[in-house]
Amino acid sequence: LITKRGLSASTLLRNTLQLRDQSRLHVSEAACAYVIALMAVYWCTEVLPLAVTALLPTILFPVLGIMESKEVCMQYLKDTNMLFVGGLMVAVAVEHWNLHKRIALRVLNCCQMELEELSDVEEETRRMSKGLLLSVCYAASIGGIATLTGTGPNLVLIGQMSQLFPQNGDVINFASWFAFAFPTMVLTLTLAWFWLQFLYVGCNLRKTWGCGAVQSQKERAAYEVIRDEHSRLGPMSYGEFSVLAVFILMVALWFTRDPRFMDGWATHMFNSKKEFHHSRRFGICTHSVSRGPAPSLLTWQVTQKKMPWNIVLLLGGGFALAKGSESGLSRWLGDQMTPLHSIPPWAIAVILCLLVATFTECASNVATATLFLPILASMCQSISLNPLYVMIPCTLSASFAFMLPVATPPNAIVFSSGFLKVSDMAKTGVVMNIIGIGCISLAINSWGRVMFSLDTFPSWANVTAPV
Repeated sequence: LITKRGLSASTLLRNTLQLRDQSRLHVSEAACAYVIALMAVYWCTEVLPLAVTALLPTILFPVLGIMESKEVCMQYLKDTNMLFVGGLMVAVAVEHWNLHKRIALRVLNCCQMELEELSDVEEETRRMSKGLLLSVCYAASIGGIATLTGTGPNLVLIGQMSQLFPQNGDVINFASWFAFAFPTMVLTLTLAWFWLQFLYVGCNLRKTWGCGAVQSQKERAAYEVIRDEHSRLGPMSYGEFSVLAVFILMVALWFTRDPRFMDGWATHMFNSKKEFHHSRRFGICTHSVSRGPAPSLLTWQVTQKKMPWNIVLLLGGGFALAKGSESGLSRWLGDQMTPLHSIPPWAIAVILCLLVATFTECASNVATATLFLPILASMCQSISLNPLYVMIPCTLSASFAFMLPVATPPNAIVFSSGFLKVSDMAKTGVVMNIIGIGCISLAINSWGRVMFSLDTFPSWANVTAPV
């Protein structure tokens, strides 16, 4: 048969080797898809703790021949994880020295709202309680999107960008993200306030809007309680002042390291980004060391007790999945989405935001971002669309889970108060999801389009995943 077809032995051998390599590639893709599907099911159903599920790649990837164990384990302690740990250490120090309580009481003392005086009707009081509780949990979710360290999905995004597109030139940093996300946060908060005001308080904005005015007896009593609590704290202690100074310094260094409109301090102090990453980790972690007779701002015992280590492992599991997908799975999934090329980019972003917002209602927001972002990056490459056009909106949508108590820790905390029913959260949250997606779509198609040059396909995105 070989003689009749004119095939030489070398040609036959070469074709056989190519078929064998292709079969190996398909096996690797299928194995990686199996691990991702298994972890997605485990994350959604929580049959295992989220952090335990995030450790599955350390076992399954080497066993299934996707990645070597050494390479998998390196994904669990990347610079993004250390950025998260450093930021949380400052937050733990703020809580340890009661600085958060002083700030909260000071804000309430200066900006107390003039609320409409409630009648003695129990139903009206209950309705107001529901509105205030939902305001707290919604504000916690919305406010976190303004900074890169505010929510887990934001950290997943910056980590995935550095891993999937290493030549992106830090297009997303603290300054650029804040410039984009802060107006989005303010707009979403404002619309959320109007919605909660309409649903639980009423439409009399003229009477309910105010600042610093206390007229009724109940309001005056509440004001006195807040003032007494604040005065009971006494003057700021050494620890409070030092932690506040460290926090301000850390934020200032984050924003000025590469403001993009001018050279940042990192440009002049370090010759390479690699050296800067080491300096960034050093700068945010040295605050726990104290010298001299002054007390330590933070001890390891306090850090170990209050640090959410499960989130660190969850981030690492996401980076491991993204690295494993480079075996060809992400590229294959992206190729399957090529027909989306005929759909306008803004419509693609809206559809995917709806998908992510729905998925994150029953899964961790970090897990949701971890699963979707590598696939969306490959999809954008296949249709020559700027990856940020889709990845940024979906990252923000992963934080907008307003409908169910299990969706976010703030939702679960306010639900445990006993004032709210699941139907209350679902009724209010479905409109909140629409508001959030609308604000994200407006932001990404207006000032986001200009800031990140979303109309062009960047050179850093035109890369081929290794096989």
